[in-house]
Amino acid sequence: MSPILLVSREIPNLSYHPSINHFDLTWEKPLSTLLGMGRAAGADFVEFFLEKANYISCLAEDDTITSITPRLSTGAGVRVFRGKQDCYVSTNNLTFSGLKQALEKALSILGFNLPQGSAFIPEINLEMFRDYAAAKNKDNWLSNCSNMQEMGDILLSANNKLNKTANHVQSRRAAYFRDWQEVLIASSDGIFARDIRLTQSVGYNLLCADGDNRSSIGKRDGDTSNPDFLRKWNYDTVAEEVAESAGKMLYADYVESGQYPVIMANQFGGVIFHEACGHLLETTQIERKSTPFMDKKGEKIAHENLTAWDEGLSENAFGSIDMDDEGMPPQRTLLIENGILKNFLSDRAGAIRTGHPRTGSGRRQSYSFAAASRMRNTYIDCGKYTLDEVFNSVDKGIYCKKMGGGSVGPTGEFNFGVDEAYLIENGKITKPLKGATLIGEAKEIMTKISMSSQDLALAAGFCGSVSGSIYVTVGQPHIKVDTITVGGR
Repeated sequence: MSPILLVSREIPNLSYHPSINHFDLTWEKPLSTLLGMGRAAGADFVEFFLEKANYISCLAEDDTITSITPRLSTGAGVRVFRGKQDCYVSTNNLTFSGLKQALEKALSILGFNLPQGSAFIPEINLEMFRDYAAAKNKDNWLSNCSNMQEMGDILLSANNKLNKTANHVQSRRAAYFRDWQEVLIASSDGIFARDIRLTQSVGYNLLCADGDNRSSIGKRDGDTSNPDFLRKWNYDTVAEEVAESAGKMLYADYVESGQYPVIMANQFGGVIFHEACGHLLETTQIERKSTPFMDKKGEKIAHENLTAWDEGLSENAFGSIDMDDEGMPPQRTLLIENGILKNFLSDRAGAIRTGHPRTGSGRRQSYSFAAASRMRNTYIDCGKYTLDEVFNSVDKGIYCKKMGGGSVGPTGEFNFGVDEAYLIENGKITKPLKGATLIGEAKEIMTKISMSSQDLALAAGFCGSVSGSIYVTVGQPHIKVDTITVGGR
């Protein structure tokens, strides 16, 4: 069947009333019409991203719930391309008129105007509706999550357990959030897809003090797709782990500055690869010419021991998605294989401007942001060494068991604090150390990761960049860095 042709003079009289309760097939007609308007105006590509979000966080400090923060939002963004140029406009008005006004604004910024008079406007022929929410029974997720009373009860019970487990406690914090999001994406290349995302995180932060001695240890877990996540949080086990680490760090000696071989633990140890290398493999960095790897595809950029992936497929992982924020299904992207740079992470704009193919990596915090190339679940893969072999290779060095915060420069210079560290002597972990900071540069440290064990593990994280703050996974097995600058006293 041929698409229906509208005449531009009919546009002011158009009226659509799609469902306001959830995104469904009633949105097909108005969105296909709007996309047709954008193409008829001369745009090379037009995309609409619609979102409804329901967020709540809860904080327990010591034995009191001190904060409950809800947030509701509804809105849409429209992106228009003219060659390699693009413009993004957002609105919280989801009426047909409101979306048309946002489209007209985006078109005008790029020098386009809607056709006038008797010009024909074809509707865009959208694909058969891809509804991941319906296909995977996601529509009841929100109602099945913990309510506010249950959130508070669990967090207070968790803090009570921590108080009984730790010594010299100065403060205890247990925090939880739930972020529910329904999205609908329609674009002029025919994409028409809906999804529901459910992201949750819970964790502890413990501060201990004894005289002049201080220690602060945190532990956070994250999940996607499980309404029962908070109910199943094993805070007894986590409390024991956090209390043990805080106790060891309370009386630890300060590390001496210098060059050391370093073993970095699995799970959140992968944050350095994420920050110092992963961001440099996003096409947003290539567009800015701010990555040392932009012309290195097919060349060796890391030790031959190192293989790294980015994917959106791992079950329940913090960065897993059924489609990215441009409607593309996720995929498993090989970044580095045996030290050789294989692929970059690319969104639609990245593909247009750099030529690197899309990888299902177009992500954004909300409708207020245009999608950009972003990481999902990013990790160094298992190596060939046992954990004993990794440790036995170090005569004197530092074991970084738990990483803290840090910063990364635009081309990969980094420094990261270490919350929990230990001295390694003759392949054995000996005394605890505190005050360690890892300092280096991405293109150098990648060549020095000479050993990886076989105990790959992932950890939840948060990533901020040009398209806002998103949920990601970092990870790695235990790795050995042959030498790195360790700042201390």
